[in-house]
Amino acid sequence: MISQVFYRKWRPQNLAEVVGQEHVTRTLLNALSGNRVSHAYLFCGPRGTGKTSTGRILAKAVNCLSNGKGEPCNTCPMCQAITEGKALDVIEIDAASNTGVDDIRALREKVNYAPHQAQYKVYIIDEVHMLSTSASNALLKTLEEPPPYVIFILATTEAHKVLATIASRCQRFDFRRLGQKDIILKLNRISSTEGIKIGPEALRLISKNATGSLRDAENMLEQLFAYYGADINLKQVQVILGVTGDERVKELLRHIVNNDIAAGMKTINAVTNDSLDLKQFSRELATYLRGLLLVKTGGDKDLDFTTEELAELKGLASMIPLEHVLKAVKLFSQLEPGLDSYSSSLPLELALVDYTLAEAEEKETPTLQTEDKFVKPKEMAITPPPQPPKNRAAKPESIGVTPEAVEPTTPPPESSGELERLQLNWRQVIEQAPESARRTPAIAILRSAGVKPVALEGDMVTLTFRYSYHKDKIEELENKRVVAKIISRFLGHSCQVCCAYKPEENHLVREAQKLGAQIINVEEK
Repeated sequence: MISQVFYRKWRPQNLAEVVGQEHVTRTLLNALSGNRVSHAYLFCGPRGTGKTSTGRILAKAVNCLSNGKGEPCNTCPMCQAITEGKALDVIEIDAASNTGVDDIRALREKVNYAPHQAQYKVYIIDEVHMLSTSASNALLKTLEEPPPYVIFILATTEAHKVLATIASRCQRFDFRRLGQKDIILKLNRISSTEGIKIGPEALRLISKNATGSLRDAENMLEQLFAYYGADINLKQVQVILGVTGDERVKELLRHIVNNDIAAGMKTINAVTNDSLDLKQFSRELATYLRGLLLVKTGGDKDLDFTTEELAELKGLASMIPLEHVLKAVKLFSQLEPGLDSYSSSLPLELALVDYTLAEAEEKETPTLQTEDKFVKPKEMAITPPPQPPKNRAAKPESIGVTPEAVEPTTPPPESSGELERLQLNWRQVIEQAPESARRTPAIAILRSAGVKPVALEGDMVTLTFRYSYHKDKIEELENKRVVAKIISRFLGHSCQVCCAYKPEENHLVREAQKLGAQIINVEEK
């Protein structure tokens, strides 16, 4: 005998059992008790939140032989027939499979027939937004003037795609994503009845990954039960759901906050070498970054983190400006489409580089200290270059004017050459790269702080890099080809690229050298 799946076996059978939608169930109960049931309802909301189940309960409630003005009894022949899907007068239609106008025309013809046994014929049309425009218009006519014994319940996950003329003829109810507490309560009830032993942390992880869908959570629990039996622990849940649960997620978050690019790269390499699912690792990182954003903006009351995790997030939030948190969230939350699950860590590495060096570039803006204030470079007085000596006064007879010294106009100095032109326009060279080049990793690295053109000899352009990691990446064949192409495009002739590693000078080291100190070893950060 085939057993029922959990989400069908544990489907709510009355309005009180519908989880997390009290604003809907209370209104429907009031309508039933006051005999004010509408001829058409539009149930909107994410999948697995109880739309179709509520529609079936409403169908039972209006046709219940024992009550009819409140909760269904679930014991009379009519309630039992609807529960078992045998009632001829409760018709469920999947609009995704019956999208055509002919399907709706057939429905319109059947609507005119009186119910076989029940008091009301109830049509539950699921995913109603999938109907074609002509089918929607055909349904509209029936919704305008339905027979008094017909009730329509339209369900959709995409309310914005439903014709406004249809929505305006229905009472609309918006079903919300379920909170994790509601899902955990339901899963606890299922587990205790089914004899499943599962800890609170494992249930919390299931509810978190269900993203507000009770049906998804019930399916996850059943899958775990089928695979591991009645004794389920947190590690098993992590394996089934593909969750890393790796502490290095929080470790990488700390490196991001501290702008520690070298340590961050080591963490990513370690995760890659251990063959962790990089997509899932990235999702978990994005979750923590979102938590950091909410903590920073004071919206952490409903965050689903442990006390220790929340304390750590608050500590990190005190170390980083809000605009930096926002930038990190934007960069790391968009990684998943470009990540290969187990091999390519490049998108994750580039996001780290892009974030860290963008922050370094902001801090890099130099200032000059005067006696009592700091002055930005563009505010400083610039001493003009020495002017060439004035020409001797021309003789009056040679110029036809009164004897007076005449100073010819000196043209502005020209650029000292291609190198200077390249250096002065380096940012524009990168930003005006062809569209095909802008999508490459090479451009992301060139945008970073610390990449500079320093020499041009013949057709060879030398670039210096503050970090050896960037130098190594640009020296990869494809990246080097892209860089040479955009520089050649700017200079107007073909050129090649040479890369050199030049770490950032430390002002303390410079002062120490003035006092006689010597550098005997350099360790890269």
